[in-house]
Amino acid sequence: MGNQKKQSVLNGAIILVMSVMLVKVIGVLFKIPMTDMIGTVGRGYFNSAYEIYTPIFAIAMAGLPVAVSRMVAENVALERFREARLVYRVSVRLFLIVGACGTLIMLAIAYPYALYIADIRNLPAILCIAPSIFFCCFMSSYRGYYEGLRNMTPTAISQFLEALGKLCLGLVLIKVVQTYGMNQFEAGMAASGGVSATVFGTVVTNATEANSAITPWASAGAVMGVTLGSVASTVYLAICYKIKGDGFTREQLVNSPRPRDGSVLAKEMIKIAIPMVISALILNITNLIDTATIQARIKSALESDVGFNYITEMFTESFTAAAANNRLNLTDKAEVVKYLWGAYGTSLDFKSLIPTITIQLGVSALPALAAAWAVKNRDEAKSTIETVLRVAMIIALPAGIGIGVLAEPILEIIYGRGSSSDSIAIVAPLMAAYGFATPIIAISTPVTNMLQAIGRTDIPVKSVCVAAVVKIICNYIFVGNYRFNIFGALVGTLLFYVIIVGINLVSLLRVSRVKIHWQSVLIRPLICAVLCGVSAYAANGLFRLIIPAGNLESVLNGNTVSTVISIGFAAVVYLISLLFFKGIKKEDISVLPKGEKIAKVLEKYRLLG
Repeated sequence: MGNQKKQSVLNGAIILVMSVMLVKVIGVLFKIPMTDMIGTVGRGYFNSAYEIYTPIFAIAMAGLPVAVSRMVAENVALERFREARLVYRVSVRLFLIVGACGTLIMLAIAYPYALYIADIRNLPAILCIAPSIFFCCFMSSYRGYYEGLRNMTPTAISQFLEALGKLCLGLVLIKVVQTYGMNQFEAGMAASGGVSATVFGTVVTNATEANSAITPWASAGAVMGVTLGSVASTVYLAICYKIKGDGFTREQLVNSPRPRDGSVLAKEMIKIAIPMVISALILNITNLIDTATIQARIKSALESDVGFNYITEMFTESFTAAAANNRLNLTDKAEVVKYLWGAYGTSLDFKSLIPTITIQLGVSALPALAAAWAVKNRDEAKSTIETVLRVAMIIALPAGIGIGVLAEPILEIIYGRGSSSDSIAIVAPLMAAYGFATPIIAISTPVTNMLQAIGRTDIPVKSVCVAAVVKIICNYIFVGNYRFNIFGALVGTLLFYVIIVGINLVSLLRVSRVKIHWQSVLIRPLICAVLCGVSAYAANGLFRLIIPAGNLESVLNGNTVSTVISIGFAAVVYLISLLFFKGIKKEDISVLPKGEKIAKVLEKYRLLG
């Protein structure tokens, strides 16, 4: 296609996965020091800002990027290059309007949301993240266009720049805010003879109260880094399009048929997007309700003396350590709620770790499947669907089981020496549960993307409606029960994904008339992943007996070394078992650097499926 080289599903996915893995590393480099700097309560403010931002962002973004990618892919497959370019131009105008509206809506509801649902102390963070909706919408017109052309490189680079901006600028702003706030506290206490000081407009009498006043503003600084990162990413994509364009040749444009009117394309784009907007609206209102109901139900569980005593006794070690470090005021029940919500938010970082990688399979598959569906190439459609599911399972099964069996050791490596170490006992079981559920969470978005590619955008709407109702009911019942409290949130979330994947996957296979070879897609990777998990758990236990723990305040203590070695050992066991059970296919290897040579060697020894 002219100067624009199309990438295969796995080629495109690998580019995006490499980018996302780099982004995840940057995310860890951001969130670990961020959590140490602002504490678990600060993470609660950070998470709450994201929880109001995410539904508005997702609704603003829902459908249009997918519609652009699908329409561009279909037009290119049918050699309607002029119309493909016009789709991009129309999308830019739509995205600018939607982005501006999204930002204005968030600014408008920030105060009532903070006052009546979350906590008024969340307001600075919410206001700081609002402008990023506009910039994210604008950049998505570029991303959708390039993805439709099956060129994932601009998206990958822009994701990296966005994360890097968040890391550098977010941490700097946290430090600036905290330094300024403590200077206010120290100057005020000195001036009043140690009686009181005013910090960010709040009168405080001791260091704990000063930290409570500073934390909301420090969290806002972290969030501002997110916004500035989206600005950097948008600037890059604009420059990239200006310099490189889309690669269409003059001959292709001259010989392609006359495009339809821009208004017709806009209507078609909106028509494709509407079911996805409805689905996103339901999903994200559910997430918003999730934020409100989980915190409200924990608050309800804490209101009675029996519930408060049960929960404080349940988390005595964590609460005592946090209070000793001036990170938690146990007399403030709202802060206790925020602490538990912050701990839950930390577990969500790991819940989304692997799915964030497998999502890229769906992004890469959407234009390829849409093109195959447009020209009625059923063999290519079957190959795309099976490849996405198989590769997702190969990635998600061992990673999820590994996270499940090594949850606490992994958390000790990441947070064990920081001030946020007090919450590890709460986060670990949440993280383990989400680890074991990773495979089903990991395929939820790719399956939805593939339904969208074949034009059945209505099915995800139906599945998310059913799942959302179940989730809300479960939150109300289980989180409000003081015996379950924050752990009750697991029930609704896990059922939510089971329902969505069950309905969507069955529908995808029925509509596409594709019969999956389940032995290669699920059974072989599952056997290998179980071997991997058992190896990781056993090796970690064994190495901890052999290697002295040493100084636990050191990064390279014995426990860290044991965990890292056990992860490496389990990875080797998984790779060997995959080859032994022939769980890898030639096309999975061929897309890697020097993959053809590796594939030939493995074929020679009959190690490929």
